[in-house]
Amino acid sequence: MVYKGILKDGIIFAAKVFNVQLEGAFKSFDTECEILRNLRHRNLTKVITSCSNLDFKALVLEYMPNGTLDKWLYSHNLFLNLLQRLDIMIDVASAMDYLHNGYLMPVVHCDLKPSNVLLDEEMVGHVSDFGIAKMLGAGEASFIQTRTIATIGYIAPEYGQDGIVSTRCDVYSFGILMMETFTRKRPSDDTFTGEWSIQRWVSDSFPGEIHKVVDSNLVQPGDEQIDAKMQCLLSVVELALNCTLVTPDARIGMKDALSKLKKIRLQLVNCQH
Repeated sequence: MVYKGILKDGIIFAAKVFNVQLEGAFKSFDTECEILRNLRHRNLTKVITSCSNLDFKALVLEYMPNGTLDKWLYSHNLFLNLLQRLDIMIDVASAMDYLHNGYLMPVVHCDLKPSNVLLDEEMVGHVSDFGIAKMLGAGEASFIQTRTIATIGYIAPEYGQDGIVSTRCDVYSFGILMMETFTRKRPSDDTFTGEWSIQRWVSDSFPGEIHKVVDSNLVQPGDEQIDAKMQCLLSVVELALNCTLVTPDARIGMKDALSKLKKIRLQLVNCQH
């Protein structure tokens, strides 16, 4: 559970309290402490302190007043425009690039999804919840095996089937996250059954029919910027598909994905001026 608190000096914080009755709670707490203690990036949730004894474990985190990306995608009274969604994806990609390439040992988040992307007062995205994250270790193999299973719908095939975790698993999850952000459809939606998945749905529409799958609120008939917006969405969908290829080594790396997103944003902004 996450609680909101206010200190005497008026500083607002979030307290993430672990249910110590749940199996794996201690390990999850230790993992988050270990990883977040050493990582520093503007797009990662900042830990202020931690509290720990036999009966109580909690992390005190920087408070994010705008809640989760999940809330913004699915609340009827909230809306993110195309540029806002693009900016949040760049924020997430920046955090993931840092985890994979900017630290001594590569860190795999393992559970990237909209509810784990928090938004601050400026609508800047912060990646949170490192409870099942894995550190690959310096100079070791580029993957490890685990029995820990992440959220269905966002898991890379090799992770779901064989428990193989690598940075390319996060790339796959990021691709699904992008698809969800720009289509406003969950990978767990009832329409996706058997072999039919969000990845297949988006892939089958590309490139000629992506107007049928992207969030209709993003591109309205009569919009002066419709061509620029559709080009932007085409580029985003193409990148998402390159992130979700079945073979891990065939997927684009996080650094290149971030670079492509920044170029897509630049093209969109240039067309709007």
